[in-house]
Amino acid sequence: MDGMRLRRDTAYVNRANIFYRDTLDGDETIVCLHGRWGRGETWSDFIARYRERYRIIAPDQRGHGLSDKPEGCYSGEVLAEDMHELLRALGGAPAIVVGHSMGGRVAGTLAALHPESVRALAILDEPAGTPGHTYKLGDDGTPVDPLTSEWPTPYSTYQQALDDLRARFPKETNVRYFLESLKETEDGYDFLFSRHAMGALSRDYHDWYDLLPGITCPSLLVRADESWCLSPEEAAKIRRTLPGCGYFEVAGSDHMVYADNPEGFFRDFDQFIKTLP
Repeated sequence: MDGMRLRRDTAYVNRANIFYRDTLDGDETIVCLHGRWGRGETWSDFIARYRERYRIIAPDQRGHGLSDKPEGCYSGEVLAEDMHELLRALGGAPAIVVGHSMGGRVAGTLAALHPESVRALAILDEPAGTPGHTYKLGDDGTPVDPLTSEWPTPYSTYQQALDDLRARFPKETNVRYFLESLKETEDGYDFLFSRHAMGALSRDYHDWYDLLPGITCPSLLVRADESWCLSPEEAAKIRRTLPGCGYFEVAGSDHMVYADNPEGFFRDFDQFIKTLP
């Protein structure tokens, strides 16, 4: 990142070790929360754009990346508590919290339950109602990842992984999203996220509309104009329920709003943060 400082470290919060990236410098803090199957690494372009003006913290949420992957509850409340305690540990509150997909639910829950931690909130292409993937159980009764459980992992080579991902996803941004969680092991290439955690996220999901009226900080909802995740009707309902919510759509995106069309996303996101008191 142009030789600028980026601290990589782990903090023990809420009974889990949470790995994070921290640019350290800046009078104000932006926290970036990735979606399911992702990592804080997916925010690298966002970090490069804003780090000269803000301190950026991008954690791997529990169950993902280099953070702990305990069995147990993976509700929005548990993940929000992780972030609340991480912000206290790092001295970053109150922060502008930007959450994509699952991270948007965590960000919204954090703003509702710990308003002292959140200066402003941006929810990127995440509904407050029906989850995008169904809940599945394995033969042993444990949660199963609804997306990747039948993928042919571990891949024998990196090229096999790349070919398989490109066959599954039409957009290179989605391929990159999963490649950033790929690791080489003794058995081949597999992902850093926990399959149990990915299933538990579906198991422990619940609608969170009831939290929206209690969010008092400036807020923004961003929708991909071709979204498979957030319908126009769902977006309209969130806007009616979340007081004073700003809104824009990103053209040419089906979910990865900050990666599919960075010029369009950053132009409108810049306007949002410029208006913050």
